[in-house]
Amino acid sequence: MLDQGAAPPSTDAPAARGPRPGRGLMRRKPVEALVAEGGQGEGGSLKRSLGMWQLTMISIGATLGTGIFVVLGEAVPKAGPAVTISFVLAGITALFSALSYAELAGSIPVAGSSYSYAYATLGELVAWICGWCLILEYGVSVAAVAVGWGQYLNEFLDGTIGVTIPDALSAPPGTGGIFNLPALIVVILAMGLLLGGARESARINTIMVGVKIAALVLFCVIGFMGFKSGNYAPFMPLGTAGVSGAASSLFFSYIGFDAASTAGEEAKDPKKDLPRAIMLSLFIVTALYVLVAFVAVGARPWKKFEGSEAALAGIMKDVTGHSFWATLLAACAVIAIASVVLTVLYGQTRILFAMSRDGLVPKVFAKIGPRSGTPVVNTIAVSLFCGVLAAAVPLGSLADATSIGTLFAFALVNVAVVILRRTRPDMPRTFRVPLGWLIPVLGFLTCAYLMWNLDGVTWEYFGGWMAAGLVIYFGYGRRRSRLAPASQKRSTRSATQ
Repeated sequence: MLDQGAAPPSTDAPAARGPRPGRGLMRRKPVEALVAEGGQGEGGSLKRSLGMWQLTMISIGATLGTGIFVVLGEAVPKAGPAVTISFVLAGITALFSALSYAELAGSIPVAGSSYSYAYATLGELVAWICGWCLILEYGVSVAAVAVGWGQYLNEFLDGTIGVTIPDALSAPPGTGGIFNLPALIVVILAMGLLLGGARESARINTIMVGVKIAALVLFCVIGFMGFKSGNYAPFMPLGTAGVSGAASSLFFSYIGFDAASTAGEEAKDPKKDLPRAIMLSLFIVTALYVLVAFVAVGARPWKKFEGSEAALAGIMKDVTGHSFWATLLAACAVIAIASVVLTVLYGQTRILFAMSRDGLVPKVFAKIGPRSGTPVVNTIAVSLFCGVLAAAVPLGSLADATSIGTLFAFALVNVAVVILRRTRPDMPRTFRVPLGWLIPVLGFLTCAYLMWNLDGVTWEYFGGWMAAGLVIYFGYGRRRSRLAPASQKRSTRSATQ
């Protein structure tokens, strides 16, 4: 008889009669093993120092960034005044996956997020693919977000002291810039905060999130001064097709709510606080998006949003007649982008930490600094890579590939909920997705639908990234995995000697 904490023998045990082709690809890591290893790294352990509010701020920090400052110029022309409904629809779509994340985060509170959830339910190969997608999502999005920091910094500098950084040193490579120095600087600053410790960086992030929430609330207050109800007639000029089309593009403004799940091994009470933080952050972000969109359309006719990349700043200037407010909003955008860089970079390092601990990537990425209690080498390596990527490499369409990587990871999380409910129905869960399997199935289908609607170039980048990941897995990770049979590991060591 198995004890309560034992894993099903058929899922993780290596073949007793010798290796069979493909068997190792499906080996799973027991939930109990994942939880038991929580916080443990090479030479030390992560510190449990984050409360529910700090976890919530991490998710909001990763989600609430440049999107709301520029997205209205793209979404309003598609849906008209009904863009508020589009935000709600996109939020509901994100909610399906958020509920699944909340259940798994409370059941498997570890640093690897959806990578670890896939390892426990779908097997090592799928877990590797998921982790590789997350590296794409987090790593490239850090670079892509950092690229825009210099532009907002120049707006702020121009509005305050009348001096700007030359385009050659502040514009994205390939669009007039040679080396985007501000992009590198903001990533290095984030690295410095992360090296100081999770609690310290979480405090700074909470302050930055508070500033950008205050900025959006201030916009709403000022925008109401110029609110005209006539701007809402007709309410749905482009029909339901326009509303749904805008919702599809707006979904990506919600990406980031999963960041709290990467802090599972540094949360004080992860089983209770992680689900609460994920759901609370999504609620706050959705409420802000809908409120800002409602006020913005009320203060400016919807046809005038076409081609406007700084709609909020423009509305504040139009209503007040002063450029001061546009400068203030630019300052808040600088803080908002820095917060996104900090929290997404944090998530990237923790996912790589989990993969390293499992043996799928070099163990140096799981080495913990004795003073800070953080993965020092991991943080430095990831930061330098993302910083150089942002500063010197033309990202172009590669940044769009982050969307497909995110949707793929979200889809797997929904599948993992269904599998874990079937294989481990009695496992304690501090949060359960309502309506049984319906919500995870809807979450999977909506993610698959959005992936299907992405353009061919995005799929080509995604295919190339996946091919590179599989080469690394079969060339390194599969044989060095901690779940690999001992004979396989010995043959790997002898081959490298």
